[in-house]
Amino acid sequence: MTDMLLPELARATDREALRFGDRSLTYRELAAVAATVAAALDGHRRVAVWATPSLATCAAVVGALVAGVPVVPINPKVGARELAHILADSAPDLLLAGPGAEVPAALNGIPRLDVDLDPASSPPLPADEPPAESPAFVIYTSGTTGPPKGVVLPRRAVATNLDTVAHAWEWTADDVLVHALPLFHVHGLILGVLGPLRRGGALHHIGRFSTEVVAAELAGTATVMFGVPTMYHRLASDVEADQALATAVGRARLLVSGSAALPASDHDRIERATGQRIVERYGMTETLMNTGVRASGERRPGTVGLAFDGIELRLVDDAGSIVDPDDPDAVGEIEVRGPNLFLGYLNRPDATAAVLRDGWFRTGDVATRAPDGYVRIVGRRATDLIKSGGYKIGAGEIENVLLEHPGVADVAVTGEPDPDLGERIVAWVVPATDPAPGAAELAEHVAGQLAPHKRPRVVRYLAALPRNEMGKVTKRLLGT
Repeated sequence: MTDMLLPELARATDREALRFGDRSLTYRELAAVAATVAAALDGHRRVAVWATPSLATCAAVVGALVAGVPVVPINPKVGARELAHILADSAPDLLLAGPGAEVPAALNGIPRLDVDLDPASSPPLPADEPPAESPAFVIYTSGTTGPPKGVVLPRRAVATNLDTVAHAWEWTADDVLVHALPLFHVHGLILGVLGPLRRGGALHHIGRFSTEVVAAELAGTATVMFGVPTMYHRLASDVEADQALATAVGRARLLVSGSAALPASDHDRIERATGQRIVERYGMTETLMNTGVRASGERRPGTVGLAFDGIELRLVDDAGSIVDPDDPDAVGEIEVRGPNLFLGYLNRPDATAAVLRDGWFRTGDVATRAPDGYVRIVGRRATDLIKSGGYKIGAGEIENVLLEHPGVADVAVTGEPDPDLGERIVAWVVPATDPAPGAAELAEHVAGQLAPHKRPRVVRYLAALPRNEMGKVTKRLLGT
């Protein structure tokens, strides 16, 4: 690629760039809107974008990137307390939004610019590309352990990461991506919007997820789908029940799942119905994408593939020592380094220092790694690494095995204090049958598939698990 973050804007062709519903923008039209936005941002330090799933959001982000002004995407469903924290921390001096978009009262005190998708005329695009190390985004984390932190991502991380992912997935200008992801985080916005735009391809955003709409897109011009496990779980049920949907989904060049682990059972169901094997990847706000299964590589359920080119990955123990690389069962925290890393947390040098060690970023995720380099995530260090009876046990592998039981529709595994074991394993089960499978039956199922010390000692039954907008289980809410 060129040094430009979005080189196709300069070419300003009549190729379709973005489509939301029945409205689309070509690269020529997107360049005109972005140039108009960029001109209005002259002299601004940082801007907030009311990140609805819309053309206006994409055009606002692209315009700010062209202007070299960092973007703070705002989740339209954000709560009042979290919004107040984000505004106080990031101090945006302008709000970009779609025409007529309703916003919370807290945003009314910030000057606002509505993005015009049909400008009567537009200035030329800025001649100079902003420096590679300059901030492109300030994206706020989910705040599971305290107030959300603003992750400052440089243009360098965005450009290099999109290129290495594109190489791994053989992603070209001929690809048309379809997805229904929100546009306030790295999966939906950076990978899902800027990814196709950097390649010169197209994005078709379908709003709310629907297997029928995805299938219609894949039966047309779409070639790639991005989704999260909750979407693929619905897709699995739909394609099993409808051969026409299965045939259409089977036309995809690539189906990619991320943001949480996809259960092996859903891998198998989708493959049986469509012939497609899902590609998984692993990333986070501070690092963008770290690992992924290659388009031409082995699609091994339960793994997130190899470290992407140019990114170093290692597993370390509690003392920071590298775990035995020849032991595929050794559990360690993932650390990464490379051009994909963030610049730091906004206004939080203490928090930044706490997650960096000699240039390595401490992800907080724990995993195992096979001799060939394939990574298997077993959970978060804070919530998913259970220390029981002298063993380090990953909640994720137990969850995957429990999901293979026909009586389990959904499950989360946590640890709780135990006077004998240190921690005991607790399974929070949403039953798929009535009556629900008994605790002893589930414990025996896990012991037979994994090991006796990994069996749940306690089983608690729920009607549904608490999940966030990306489909991740919010484990801190279990038991409250």
